[in-house]
Amino acid sequence: MAVVAETRAPAEATPVIRIEPSRGWVSLKLRELWEYRELLYFLTWRDIKVRYKQTVLGAAWAILQPFMTMVVFSLFFGRLARIPSDGLPYPIFSLAGLVPWQFFAYGLNQSSNSLVGSANLIKKVYFPRLTIPLSSVLAGAVDFALAFALLVAMMLFYGVRPGWQALWLPAFFLLAFVTALGVGLWLSALNVEYRDVRYLVPFLVQFWMYATPIAYPSSLLPEPWRTLYGLNPMAGVVEGFRWALLGARTRPGPLIAASALASLIVLITGAFYFRRMEKTFADVV
Repeated sequence: MAVVAETRAPAEATPVIRIEPSRGWVSLKLRELWEYRELLYFLTWRDIKVRYKQTVLGAAWAILQPFMTMVVFSLFFGRLARIPSDGLPYPIFSLAGLVPWQFFAYGLNQSSNSLVGSANLIKKVYFPRLTIPLSSVLAGAVDFALAFALLVAMMLFYGVRPGWQALWLPAFFLLAFVTALGVGLWLSALNVEYRDVRYLVPFLVQFWMYATPIAYPSSLLPEPWRTLYGLNPMAGVVEGFRWALLGARTRPGPLIAASALASLIVLITGAFYFRRMEKTFADVV
C-alpha cells in the first residue's frame, strides 16, 4: 500500500475573507459585481428557463402579448376614439410603443419581487445582492428580441423602412434597461421590508402604462409641458423608438434629455439605497 505524504500550506498563507455588515452609506462595489459575472449569467439563464417552464405556447407569449394588446388599442383608441398617430398607421404606431414597454414592465415586475423569491439563496451564501434584480431585468431581453422581430415584420407589412435614426435604437433600449433596473432596485429593497410593495407593483405598472405615450402621441402636449412630460423616463423611450424606427415627425429632442436625466437619477439613488439596505436582507427576507 502506497503512502502519500500530505503537505499543507502554512496557516499564514491561507487567504481569509471576513464579511462584516456595512455602516452608513457604502460604495456600490461594481468591481465585485464584475467578479461575480458568471453567477449573473447563471441567474439570468435560470430566470429565462423558469419563465416558460411547463407552458404550452412557451416563448410565443412574448409575441402574443404585445400583438393582442396592439389589436385592442387599434380597435378602441385608433378606430373608435380616433386618436392621432403622428401620420403613421395606428397598429404599428402602438406596437412600436408596446415593444419597449413590455420589456420595462417585465423587468419591473420580476426585479421588484426578486429578493423575496431568492430568500433561500440570500440566507445561505454571500454574493453581491445586486446580481439578483439585475438578472431579472436582463432576462427580459429575450422577450424583447422576439417582440422586436414582430415589430420588424409589421414594418415590412406596412412598407415602413427605418432611416439613419435606427442607429439610436441601442441607446433607447439602454434607457429602458436603466429605468427598469433603477425602479426595480428601489422596489426590491423596499419589498424586503414592506411586503405591501408586491400589491402596489401591478397598480403602478398599469398606471404608468397609461401615463406613457403608447396609445397616444406626446405631440398632443405643447411645450414646455412636453419637455416636463419627459420626466417620465418611459416617455422618452417610447417616443425615441418611434422616431428611430418609424421616422415619426416628432423628434424627441428635449424630451429625451429630460427622460435620460430622470432615469439616471432613479438608477443612482436606487443603487445606493439598495446597497445601504443590503446588510438587512438575510435577516428580514
